[in-house]
Amino acid sequence: MLPAIRMTTAAAILMTAERAATPPGMMRLLQLCSPGLPVGAYAYSEGLEQAVAGGEIGDRDAALDWVGGLLEHSVARLDVPLFARMHAAWTDHDEGEVRRRSAELLAYRETAELRAADRWIGQALARLLAALEVAGSRGWERRAEASFAALFALGCCRFAVPVHPGACGLAWTWAENLVTVAVKLVPLGQTDGQRILFALGERIPGACAAGLELADEDIGASAPGAAIASSRHERQRTRLFRS
Repeated sequence: MLPAIRMTTAAAILMTAERAATPPGMMRLLQLCSPGLPVGAYAYSEGLEQAVAGGEIGDRDAALDWVGGLLEHSVARLDVPLFARMHAAWTDHDEGEVRRRSAELLAYRETAELRAADRWIGQALARLLAALEVAGSRGWERRAEASFAALFALGCCRFAVPVHPGACGLAWTWAENLVTVAVKLVPLGQTDGQRILFALGERIPGACAAGLELADEDIGASAPGAAIASSRHERQRTRLFRS
């Protein structure tokens, strides 16, 4: 039998202070970012499968360049600022504005695969939030303009997650999924995958901060290589992923 562990008064005070310093919303953000979230994101590679098949990605450095480039030139300049606007709209109970911004986000997706993938995982997240009784989520599981960022913004709003941490969580979830895809397809070892995530983790906060400062007229993504890869993937004969 293990001896009982006696907690000193100082240790108890420290633990209480640490708990008090952790906002409850942070636990909900970690839940939203979990790879175990049942939205089916693991089924989509966003064109990365074609990039591997075509030889553009063949090692860890190339995978980091691909995902990091998309982070800075696409996610940070498109998903992040529109996420922020949808977060504000949910806070103001302006669902019409959420629908407009979510439709705008989907319109920026260059291929049918990318639009469908975003819509499917957005609708899946809506179903999950509805099951968790999150106000405002019902009905979005059937809406054509549902996007993952729109429902992620709803979760962050209802769980009192501020905009910048929420945007970082959105970017992290996206990056972790693509790195998992790269680990399977290149293939890379799990350690190499963690090295990529470590590097991306240092870039995500700054990229999101920059994206949150964009004016409406500056929102937009430019990732022609990823768009071409996604287009080719639609006709790829053998594949593991749906995008």
